Amino acid sequence: LEGDATTGASRIFASGLRNPTGMQWEPSSGRLWAIVNERDEIGVDLVPDYMTAVQDRGFYGWPYSYFGQHVDVRVQPQRPDLVRKAISPDFALGSHVAPLGLFFYTGSNLPEKYRGGAFISEHGSWNRTPLSGFRVSFVSFVDGKPVGKPEPVVFGFVSDDESSLYGAPVGLTQAADGALLVADDVGNIIWRVTRSGS
Repeated sequence: LEGDATTGASRIFASGLRNPTGMQWEPSSGRLWAIVNERDEIGVDLVPDYMTAVQDRGFYGWPYSYFGQHVDVRVQPQRPDLVRKAISPDFALGSHVAPLGLFFYTGSNLPEKYRGGAFISEHGSWNRTPLSGFRVSFVSFVDGKPVGKPEPVVFGFVSDDESSLYGAPVGLTQAADGALLVADDVGNIIWRVTRSGS
C-alpha cells in the first residue's frame, strides 16, 4: 500500500506478487526490487522463484498466472483479463530455492565485482528432489539491471547425499566494515563473509 499524508487515502502500489519476502532499493536506479517465492505443487522444475523490479500499478499474476502469463489452471474462476496484464519477472532464480533475503551490496570489504550487485539468500526447498537453494547467491547488476547467472557465494549447507542439513540462509545485511552478514535459522548463527585475509 502507498499512503497520501495529506488526504489519508491509500492505494495499492503493485499486486500479484506471491510472498515477496525481500525488498530493496537498487542503488544506481533507485528502483524497488523484490524477491518472490512462487507457488508449489506444479512440479520440481516449476515455478521459478524470481527477482523483479516492482512497477507502480503493476500486476504480476498471482494467483491466476505465473512467470508472466502462464495460466495456473488450478485456480477457479479464471481471470483472463488479469492474466493479459501480468508482467513477466526480470530474473529467474530457480524453482523452489525459497529466496528470503535480498541485499544490494555497497561496501568495499568484498571484491569490487560485488559492489552494486544483489546477494540473495536461498533458504532452500522443502518439496523438491534433488534439493535446491540452501546457499547465498550473487547476481551482477549493470545499469540497474541483472546480468548473467546467479553465482553461488556461500554454500555447503547440505551434505553430499542430502541426508543432513547444516544451515539455511535467511536475512542479509552489511556490517559497518563492509562484511556481508548472513542469518542462518537452522544453524542458529550469523555468518560474517569477508574477502580473504580481512
